[in-house]
Amino acid sequence: MNWGSLQALLSGVNQYSTVFGRVWLSMVFVFRVLVFVVAAQRVWADESKDFVCNTWQPGCTNVCYDSIFPISHIRLWALQLIFVTCPSLMVVGHVKYREKKDMEYTTSHKGKHLYARPGKKRGGLWWTYLVSLVFKAGFDAGFLYILHYIYKGYDMPRLTKCTLPPCPNTVDCYISRPTEKKIFTLFMVVSSAVCILMCICEMIYLIFKRIKK
Repeated sequence: MNWGSLQALLSGVNQYSTVFGRVWLSMVFVFRVLVFVVAAQRVWADESKDFVCNTWQPGCTNVCYDSIFPISHIRLWALQLIFVTCPSLMVVGHVKYREKKDMEYTTSHKGKHLYARPGKKRGGLWWTYLVSLVFKAGFDAGFLYILHYIYKGYDMPRLTKCTLPPCPNTVDCYISRPTEKKIFTLFMVVSSAVCILMCICEMIYLIFKRIKK
């Protein structure tokens, strides 16, 4: 994925965002995407190769690895980043639609504008922006739940027990770099939680601002 192109596209949403939205965008690209691309992928690069179980039984290590890591953290985080950034495209698309509509109106009405500021969060655009915040917070919360559900928490044990066939008995399996992986997992979880908080704060701010008007 070309993260640079996505960042350039989403940076256009900044001009319609509040301070909470700008913090959210900074959190996503400075902390989450940068850490994901630069560091996290390297830490998990050896997860299958260096996963070791104390048995020579053919197929046992592969079965245990699949049981302990049904979905790779890296792939799950990549999906999460894609899902949480996509709702912002709703806002970009709505603004582009309004700009096009305003241009057509100006052409047919001798210079008059349909919208004073097409990017102003009013009317339908306000609702689009609010819905995008709900989706962003919802996707982040959903992926945090999925990660917690699949791995029974956010810990990364050094040693795990496996009793699945074709393993002859209970075998001990060892995960490479467990401490490093635990730190990155907690970092991504906390970053996601902060992003959820920013979305909630922005929703509250927008609603209160609209009520006051």
